[in-house]
Order: sequence, then structure tokens, then C-alpha cells
Amino acid sequence: MRTSFLISAVLSLQVFAAGAAAAQEVYPSERHRIKVVTVAEDLQHPWGLAFLPGGSMVVTEREGAVRIVSPDGVVSPPLKGMPPVAVGGQGGILDVALDPGFAENRLLYISFSEPGAGGAGTAVLRARLNDARTELEKQEIIFSQHPKNRGGRHFGSRLVFAPDGTLFITLGDRGERRRVQDKTINRGQVIRINPDGSIPSDNPFVGRGDGRPEVWSHGHRNIQGAALNPVTRALWTHEHGARGGDEINIPEAGKNYGWPVISYGRHYSGLKIGEGTEKAGLEQPIYYWDPSIAPSGMAFYTADKFPGWTGNLFVGSLKAGMLARLTLDGDRVVSEERLLKDLDERIRDVRQGPDGYLYLLIDDYEGRLLRLEPA
Repeated sequence: MRTSFLISAVLSLQVFAAGAAAAQEVYPSERHRIKVVTVAEDLQHPWGLAFLPGGSMVVTEREGAVRIVSPDGVVSPPLKGMPPVAVGGQGGILDVALDPGFAENRLLYISFSEPGAGGAGTAVLRARLNDARTELEKQEIIFSQHPKNRGGRHFGSRLVFAPDGTLFITLGDRGERRRVQDKTINRGQVIRINPDGSIPSDNPFVGRGDGRPEVWSHGHRNIQGAALNPVTRALWTHEHGARGGDEINIPEAGKNYGWPVISYGRHYSGLKIGEGTEKAGLEQPIYYWDPSIAPSGMAFYTADKFPGWTGNLFVGSLKAGMLARLTLDGDRVVSEERLLKDLDERIRDVRQGPDGYLYLLIDDYEGRLLRLEPA
């Protein structure tokens, strides 16, 4: 009798635990119940995500690897062919983007912290993914941040192709806020180049002498989210503030977004930053967070798997352990819902997949690739 009772009790506990685990996979929101599906595990601080034709994905790991994840979650060994990477602090392998003509040319673009004279800086590699999907061939560095420094902070860096085929690269201030307003060096900027690394002739500082020709916009702190608005086709970005003052901007050619002259945050010491929140000639964010959520990753949702979310903007959070859903009215953010707070994970990237679901990268030494589905 006693043995039967113990077996029954254990089985009951197992059934209860399994039911509780299953219940924890479903999370509420205002418009949809969300099922969180783990696609792949054991990724070392995954950072960037891109979708290959056929359903596989390219995932970068900040710790120094680029991997292919199959549709059923099998993770490949690291691709061969990456150049040396300065792994440490916030540096490592960062974002990844497919060439708009990838189906024909198989070109990938990968941002990373590049070692060199003076320390490290954000760089972008262009390389061909071989047919076996095991190696990066014909490697070429098409952009290197100038100058490098020995700090380990604020590398940026997201990669977005514009409708005209040019490539936007976001750069952090590398922890050197006093140098951000100097446009003759690369600190806190959005960069715009051609896919081969050449400079578009219509960049705002071409031929002027008061700024580097690759600079599109400046006065940013540390941009870790960027995406094209599907309606206007304009670039949207978000950047980390200090203690508060995370911003969403729509960077326009040649404009100055204020860091560190103006900010809605404060220094980590609690002291005031710069001259306040506004100054003539400096752009205002379209939205900001105070206190900070440490935003990372950005995606506009355009599919119909979550019809109540179509047209919304999604932003991951490294600090608040949630996914922000922003409702838009044109270029204005009119409301925010904070999703997956009970998941309580550092969300490094958020992307819409070709299947219409949302995909998240969880930033951890044992990180995961997750898929959000309607429950």
C-alpha cells in the first residue's frame, strides 16, 4: 500500500509539474495569447539573426561564432572564414544581414569588433556563404570604424539595407561621449555606404570637409536597434541612453541627434547630462524611455499570424526582461504594451520571420532562439 501510494504521489507531482511547465509557455497580451516555442538552445550570447531561403537561419554569437540553424533547430558548427574578432566586454560578433540579391550572389554582411592598432572598433565584413553552408569565402572588410580605442563598450551595431540598395551601419560612441560631436571621426553615428564599401555621392557630408563622407547622421549614443518602416521606407533606430533616456529616432541625412549635449536621461552618478532635453539645431526623439529599458533589436510587424499586431513596432529589452509592443500613428508612438515580463529574459534581437511569426534571441551564455506563435 505504502509503495503504491508513493508511486501515485510521484506520478501526480510529475503530471502537475508538466502541466505547470506547459502553462508557462503561454503568456497573455492585450490582443493575443502568446505561445513561446524554443527553436534552438545552447547559443553563446546570440546577437544577430537573418533568415536564409528555405527556412534556415544565420545566427551570430557575440563570443565569436557564426552558425546556421536549421528549421528544426539543429545548430551547425561555427562557419569557417571569420577574420580575427576582439571578443570582450560588449565586443564580439554582432549583427548579420543578407544581401538583397542573396539568392544569386550568396553574400552576407557581418558586423563585429575588429582588433587593430589602438584597440578595437566596429567593422563590417562582406563574404560569400559557400554552397555547403560551412564557410565564408571571398572575405572583404568594407567598413572599419576610425579611430579604434581600447574600451570595451558601445560598438553599436545593426545592419539595414535601404530601398536604394545602400547599407546603413549603426555605431556606438565607444564610451567616448566627449568626441561624439566631432564628425571627422566615427563616434555615435549612422553610416551609409554602398555594398562594396564605396561612398554614395549623395551622402550629406561628401565634399564638405566638416565630416567624414560615410556619415549619414550623428549625435547618437549606442544604437542597437534599426529597421525600415514598411510604410514610409525610412530608417528607424533606437539607442541606449545612460540612466534613462533610451530613444527612438528616424535619422535623417546630416542631422544631429544631440548626444551628449541633450538627453532625457542622467549620468549613472545621477548628475545632469549636457544642457538639458532640448537645444536649437538638435533633433528630438519621437519616443523615449525613462527609466531605461536597455533596448536591443527592432522589428515592424507586417504579417497576419497576429492580426491584432499588424503595423506595430517591437523592441527587445535587455534590462526590463520584456518585449515592448508599440502602437503607431504615422511617425508617432501612441501606446506601449510590455509583453513576456514573466519570461524575464534579456531579449537581444527581434525579427519577423518569413513565416509571419516573431523570433527572439535570448542573450545568455546558454542563449536560445525563440519563436512566438498565437496560442
